[in-house]
Amino acid sequence: MNLLDRRIKVASGREKADLVFKNGWIVNVFTMKLEKGDVAICQDKICGIGLYEGIEEIDCEGKYIVPGLIDSHIHIESSMLHPSEFANTVVPHGTTTIVTDPHEISNVSGTDGLEFMLDATTELPLDVYFLLPSCVPSSKFDESGALLDAEKLKPYYEHPRVLGLAELMDYKGTISGDKEILKKLNDASGKIVDGHAPGLTGKDLCAYVVAGVLSDHECTTIEEALERIRLGQMVMIREGTAARNLEDLIDLFKEPYYQRCMLATDDKHPSDLLKDGHIDYIIRKAVSLGADPIRAIVMGSYQPARYFGLKDKGAIAPNYAADLLVISNLKKFTVEKVYKNGHLVAEKGMVSNHLSNISASKSDKYEKIYDSFHLEKLRSSDFYIQEPVNQPIKGIRVIGLIFNQIGTTEEIEGYNQENNGIDVSKDILKLAVIERHKSTGNIGLGYVSGYGLQSGAIASSVSHDSHNLIIIGTNEDDMALAANTVQEMKGGYVLVNNGAIIDKLSLPIAGLMSDKKAVDLAMDMDRIKQKAYTLGIAEGVDPFMTLAFISLPVIPKLRLTTKGLVNVEEQKLVPIFLEN
Repeated sequence: MNLLDRRIKVASGREKADLVFKNGWIVNVFTMKLEKGDVAICQDKICGIGLYEGIEEIDCEGKYIVPGLIDSHIHIESSMLHPSEFANTVVPHGTTTIVTDPHEISNVSGTDGLEFMLDATTELPLDVYFLLPSCVPSSKFDESGALLDAEKLKPYYEHPRVLGLAELMDYKGTISGDKEILKKLNDASGKIVDGHAPGLTGKDLCAYVVAGVLSDHECTTIEEALERIRLGQMVMIREGTAARNLEDLIDLFKEPYYQRCMLATDDKHPSDLLKDGHIDYIIRKAVSLGADPIRAIVMGSYQPARYFGLKDKGAIAPNYAADLLVISNLKKFTVEKVYKNGHLVAEKGMVSNHLSNISASKSDKYEKIYDSFHLEKLRSSDFYIQEPVNQPIKGIRVIGLIFNQIGTTEEIEGYNQENNGIDVSKDILKLAVIERHKSTGNIGLGYVSGYGLQSGAIASSVSHDSHNLIIIGTNEDDMALAANTVQEMKGGYVLVNNGAIIDKLSLPIAGLMSDKKAVDLAMDMDRIKQKAYTLGIAEGVDPFMTLAFISLPVIPKLRLTTKGLVNVEEQKLVPIFLEN
């Protein structure tokens, strides 16, 4: 029998459905109400709402039937999990679709990284859609492992899971009419173009929107978000591991603003995914802060589906994909069962069939993904900052960290000449960013405060967006040992204290991801974090996620890259030392 003919017969009640959810409270994203009834499924589609009989029937009395959740903006690589293990982790929390930007691995491995992610996200119990990385490298002040220009990106728009162009971080280049950016925008014409423009306002914001940028996930204040909504952009309310904006933006869950908002995590570590959840966590937290639960669900399902043009997702209605959740408590959002295309894929926090295609992704085709470090061995002297000759030092520029935000400040501090500027008593630490892709030998050096490290050094191959080797420390010897150990592992995290390696965690996939199961990686992450805190890191500071963003030269105000200290707002390199 023709499938369409069968679906019509099921919808009209002339034939039994394959599966019927009986007597549940259906969250209707169109009426914004709870409606009692049955949901009839035929193969992978919802066919009817009302009173139905099925070959299989599930009693949902007292339960709620909710559309599958959608993360509107995430980098899978920042979970540090292989894509298949990422799916195994988020699906039990009710996520059935994500839209990802693979710019992390693309900064390391170019189109090889993009191909890897496309291949690794097939045949998962999770629909993975892509936006193409718009800024690789993220700015002229950074050194990535590849350059993705418009010509390299253009063929990928033909891929059925590529929806458009990802977060356009070079908003200054966009506004000034940079030819390469305009070419990327022209190639993406008619498709989604996501934004990334913290602090942009007024006529500059208008120019950014005119360029075709439809959204922003960088809003940290309600005023910033409302200006974008007034100008027609969609606002992605972000609540991840590093950046947590939900509490500041909770008023967006009110009328009429919620209709122009959706939920996103951006970056979230495995331990947080396992402990707290994914989009379901944002919904729970929003409701606990006073948000209407149905609005929160709509912002985590129907709104992103509508924005990205996923016409058959985000609702419980005829002709929509049978991606749905059975939950036992609307406010606590307790996910009991997850169905993908009409099939049970997770129940009571566990995936039905633990999928892994990690071994397949280790083929010769992606050998370079697992061998991404190319630099010389480092010495303690490489971390020494050369002082001005015959010039009195008035002070030094220091990157100031902001609690629970990825933005930074520019602080002017006195110079501790006895220790080459390091002053642990004032929380002034040394920072280094070392090019690791092409052995250019470039090393950016500077100072940072607000991290709290009291002894030793920490090194990581995860440093947005180019993911060069980043090291923070209280002395040059420990910094060199930590950096060389990360290189030997071909990526990961290392803690060093007093000349000894006290812990390390390997991230062999492009220096960004692990091939371990989420629970094992989370245990390793928790262990190395706790050891990092014994070195004095400030309470509430995530040792590695915080470190990863200090090198990102597109978010104000002060950053460090391989080329030196960058004033993001003025788009120029600035000296460390202030001289008379």
